[in-house]
This record gives sequence, structure tokens and C-alpha cells, in this order.
Amino acid sequence: MNRNHNKTLDAANLKRILSSGIVARPPSDSKSKLAAVMIIVFGDEPMVLMTERPKTMNHHAGEISFPGGTWEEKDNDLLETAIRETREELGIDISRSMVIGQLKPVTTLNSGFMIIPFIAILDKLPKILINSEIASVLKIPLLSLLQTIEDDKDPLHKSILEMHTFKFETHLIWGASARMLKQIHDKILS
Repeated sequence: MNRNHNKTLDAANLKRILSSGIVARPPSDSKSKLAAVMIIVFGDEPMVLMTERPKTMNHHAGEISFPGGTWEEKDNDLLETAIRETREELGIDISRSMVIGQLKPVTTLNSGFMIIPFIAILDKLPKILINSEIASVLKIPLLSLLQTIEDDKDPLHKSILEMHTFKFETHLIWGASARMLKQIHDKILS
């Protein structure tokens, strides 16, 4: 952690740093498939909620990710996609008023999705009811997670994009989720 961040970051400070305008309309010129995720930060010592996908899934098997999924025509916008998917996967109802901002879009290299990450900050986490798309839920201290950043050394993950990894216990976070965490890292620790 750099010397400007010796103290624990509280929720109010985090909210100020991560707040941004929200542009939830799907871009009309996108050639990518669209998806949205919800980055949920909660608690006094900011924790971030991530999920582990079952190893049996066709796409992203065993990966650590944020709740979310594919935009559907029935969704009014991409924020509605993130809210719907979070409810389906975790049983958590996030209202639009709980969403404080969004990060820059992240594109997946293998499946060709453009993912819009939204951020919600909650005082405490409600009860979680996972569906079949989730193997387990990870509640991770945000600041210590951000401090584990490294360059991704796996040649299978390399591309023209800057790639990073983060670690939590035995879990390796890489790819699109790591690129989202890198944006948060840069906002908080740079």
C-alpha cells in the first residue's frame, strides 16, 4: 500500500472515491455481446463479494467473478441486467439507489463479451441464497485483496491487454475480474 493509505479506508471515503456517473444504456454501436456485473462492497472494513463458478459450467468454470451475466432484450438497460443477475445468482436485491457508480467496460478475450461493472456499497450484506450457477461465495477484505496485485504470468492468459492477478486464500482471480479490480486498485491506491 502506498504511504498515503496507511489508515483503514472507511465506507464514506470509499463511496467518495468510487462514485461516478452511471451510463447504463447498451451502446448501439457495440459489436460485442453485452453483459453487466455488480461489484458489491459492504461492511465497516470494506469487504468485496465475489463468487466461484462451479467447475461443471460450460463457460468460466471454476473462475472467481462478480455476480452478473448477459444482457437480455427484456432488460431496460445494463444496470437492470446486473441487478437481475445478482438477484438470480445470490438472492440479493440491489436497488438502483444503492448503486454509486460504474467502472470502464471490460472485454473478455475468450468469449467476446463487453462487461459493464457497476458498484454498490452496502452497510451490511443481506442473507445470500445461491443458485446453481454459484459454487461458493467469497467475502474478501478489499484493501488486502488489492495489495496482492501481480502481473499475470500464465502464458495462456496473455494477450495484447495488460493482465493482472489477485489472490485470496487459495483462489486466483484473473482475466476480466482482475481487470475490474485493477481499476479499483488504481482509484484507491494510486
